[in-house]
Formats: sequence, structure tokens, C-alpha cells
Amino acid sequence: MTCAQCGRAVQRIPEVGDCWLDAGIVAFSTLGYLDDDTSYWRKWFPADFVTEMHEQIRLWFYSMMFMSVTLEGRAPYREVLVSERVHDERGRPMHKSHGNAIWFDDAVERMGADVMRWTYAGANLQTNLNFGYGKGEEVLRKLATLWNVYAFFATYARVDGWRPGGLPAGDRRTLPTAHLDRWILARLHSLVREVTTRLERRDAAHVTAAVEAFLDDLSNWYVRLSRRRFWKSEADEDKQSAYATLYEVLVTLAKLLAPVLPFTAERLYHDLVRAAFPDAPESVHLCDWPAAEPALIDEALLAEMETVMKVVRLGRAARSAAGIKVRQPLAALSVKLANEDERRAAAQNEQLILGELNVKALLLVEDASALVQRAVKPNLPALGPKYGKLLPEIHDALRAADQNELGRRADAGESIQLAVGAEMITLSPDEILVETNAAANLSCVEDAGTVVAVDTTLDDALVQEGLVRDLVRRVQNLRKECGFQVDDHIVITYHASARLADAIAAHEAYIRQETLATALVPAAQCEGMTAMTLAGEELALTLGKS
Repeated sequence: MTCAQCGRAVQRIPEVGDCWLDAGIVAFSTLGYLDDDTSYWRKWFPADFVTEMHEQIRLWFYSMMFMSVTLEGRAPYREVLVSERVHDERGRPMHKSHGNAIWFDDAVERMGADVMRWTYAGANLQTNLNFGYGKGEEVLRKLATLWNVYAFFATYARVDGWRPGGLPAGDRRTLPTAHLDRWILARLHSLVREVTTRLERRDAAHVTAAVEAFLDDLSNWYVRLSRRRFWKSEADEDKQSAYATLYEVLVTLAKLLAPVLPFTAERLYHDLVRAAFPDAPESVHLCDWPAAEPALIDEALLAEMETVMKVVRLGRAARSAAGIKVRQPLAALSVKLANEDERRAAAQNEQLILGELNVKALLLVEDASALVQRAVKPNLPALGPKYGKLLPEIHDALRAADQNELGRRADAGESIQLAVGAEMITLSPDEILVETNAAANLSCVEDAGTVVAVDTTLDDALVQEGLVRDLVRRVQNLRKECGFQVDDHIVITYHASARLADAIAAHEAYIRQETLATALVPAAQCEGMTAMTLAGEELALTLGKS
């Protein structure tokens, strides 16, 4: 074999070093271990943290350990984090020959580096990670919640010309007085405490789960319930508190997410902080880590709001079970709660619950038997082989007992003591069957001792209100389609059936308030109107800028 440049004979060197040699002895190969001055090497040895998949226990981790013990008599790292394999979305090993391999550059280009990081951070280290673009889209939808909240804040802050005052983190010299503001700050600082603890334990999976739960509460509870505070025209103290609180939450989230979502966090930080405070640290990654403030973590308030959210969640489930949308007002909501603290929480937040579930009255009941009736029967396949001829007597004993109490205990996972003839027998929850039936005109849902029931009876006034709420929703959608800004006032011209026209006339003030309409003008149907049907009632609309 000759050299292509000089034409002389060349010979292959038979001994070739392992290409992974430098990695296997990285603590000694790259940090100046053999230099005359080893101060730089000693600054970085041993490493605080290394991580790789489990096969490296016998490969990379072992190579580094062997070399370090041989040369220095000590481990080259203080902590090791081990993960399992990465497979495709179907759980198959990735191979180029199979056509299911995903190259890093392609994945970053298609789903984004932060989406990939969040996917890996949320993985269970004890099982293989099934990775792919479908998984990336799921993560992207979750992270979109954060961007939606930021977009909401930025949109209304721009409309109102709001800017943060004082310090970049939010100049909060006193605690906010608004219930929702104090609650979200309690949730935020609980999150800071949990994320800090989990990251110190190298537990990234619980970090992603905790952040996702917080973002859900932030978007679907705090922001949604605070919308009117941002919408209203007057810049009163309540509105200023809402802006300052949401700003503080977003800035703190940017710092908290920086280790896992470095690019997202940096964008949020520059838009929220650097744009308003040019003298602030140049990067979010140069900021101090957020510190949880114990004074803000109001455990009683957190428990109170958790009860309210539970009632609302079960109330929505009861509506769904009856096939009644939340836009349709209902007469009453009856609630049986587990203890006095929960009853107090529901009573103190009555208006919030009524507004969220669109009902007129909240009834707190002591006994769920007025809402739901239980019937208890023996589970014959389970009891037959065990008790045989005693089955008829067991059936009679169950029928003679308090059915609601037995059913409640069985649903709670408790065993039941039952007198059958001259002996006492114990039935486990899986040895009996519990049938649950709601009282007439009620739709009920239960969860761990809490029973929530909505009255499904609809009179003409409730139906009329439901029509109006549906109308408002349609107008809001039409506003977006027409390209109106959030603060634009409009004129609604409409042609409606007689029944719907009566509803519009009766609730004109509400419609105008919700849609920023300065006037509702009845007219003959004409070309250019958007035609639609609301619960069988004909309607045609056109919107114009006021």
C-alpha cells in the first residue's frame, strides 16, 4: 500500500488504542493530572456527579473507578445516577437497520431541545424510556400551558401599560389581600420548596410532575378565576395586585425551570425581567436560586382551596354524568363533605363554587342518604365457595342492616362485621356488591366520603339563561374570527327567533358586559350575517366595531 501524497510504502500500525480510552479515564486524561502543577486537577477531582445508562456500571463507571482507585486510592465521583435504555415509542430498541432510530439533530430540529430535556427529566429511571415524536407532542402540549399563561399576562399588561415596580422579582413589601393571590403564592412557594428538595435528591421525575400540576392550577384555576380582574377597565388595587402576583409567579417559574428548560426559562426571563430592568443579571442562569418563603406557605389556605377544587371537580363530573353543560344554569348543588374543616371551606367559598358550577344555591348536607341510596348484596362467586349453605342467611342479614352505612364502608375499603345466626362473620369489600342510585332529579358523584349532587330540573328561566350563555360563547368566538382585539368594543346586530329574542332582551346587560358590546341591535336577517342554531333556536349575527 502506498501513500497517496508521497508514493512511498506505508504500513498499518497493528496496535490501536481504544477510542473510548479518554472517556474511561476522563478524571485523569483531560484535566491536567500529569502537569507539574496539579492545582487545577485537584479543583475538579473528584467529580460531584456523573450519569449514564445502567450498562455503564460495568463499563464507564467501572473504568473510571478502577483507574482512580489504582492511581489515587479513592473514587473519582461522589454521586452516580443510572437510567435504563431509550427505546422507540412502541418499546422496541432503536436501530438504524430497523428504520426507527431518531438522531439527536433531527429530534432537536423537530421537537425542540427543551421538549427533549423535559421528556428525559420526567422519565422513570427504573424503566426503559419510550421516546419519539408522539411523546414529544404530549410534552409540548403540557408546556404550552406555561406559554399560554405568559401570553395572557403579556397581552393584558400591554393593553393596560402595566409595568413591574421596584424589584425584578416583584416588589412585594406586604402580602396581597386577595384570596386567590395569597393562594397562588402559597402554591408557588410550596412548589419552590418541593422542587429544591427533589433536585437536591437528583429526583427530576417528581420535579416535572410537580411543575405540571402547578401549571394546571395556575392556568385552569388562578388565571381563569382572575380573568375579570384583568379585564375590568379601572386600574384599582385589586387589578394591580393581580398583575404583580402573576408577574412574580412567572419570574419565579423562569428561575425554577432553568436547570431543566434552559431556553424556555431564558426567553421568559428576558421578556419579563431584562426588558423592564436592564441592570438585572444578564441571564436567568446567573440569578440566585429561588428561596421558599415559609411565611407565604399558608397550609390552611392550601387545604381550603383543595376542598373547593374537589367540590368543583365532582360537581362538573355530576353535570357530565347527566349530560348537562356548564353553560346551562342549574337550581342547586348539594354537597356532603367528610369533616367540619371541609364544610367550613365550602361555606366560605360559596360564591366561587356557585360561579364555577353555574348553580344558584349551595346546600351543605350532613347525611348523604338524602342524595344517594345504596343497596348491598352478597358477591355470590366470592362467597359461595366459602360459606355455601349460609348464603341465604348472609343475604337476609345484609338486607336487614343499614344499607347506606354498609355501602359507605365497603366503598371506603372497610371490612364488615355481620351477625349471621349465632356467629359473627367478616366480609371484605370484594365479597359484597354495592349498587348506588341517586335520588330523583339528582345527578350524584362520590369520592372518598364526599358526595356532590346537582339538581337536574330545568324551568323556563334556567333554560333562558342557558341560551344567553351559549349566545355569549358564540359571540366571543365570532370576535376572534373577525380579528377584534381583546379591548375592542363592538355592536351586535342580530336576528333571532321569538324565544331567543325574549332571552336577549331579558339579559341584555349581561351580554353587553361579557362581550364588550355597546349595543345589541335587532334587525331583519340579511346577507353577511353568520347563521347558527342555539338549542333549536335560530339566530343570525353580525359584529361591528363600536
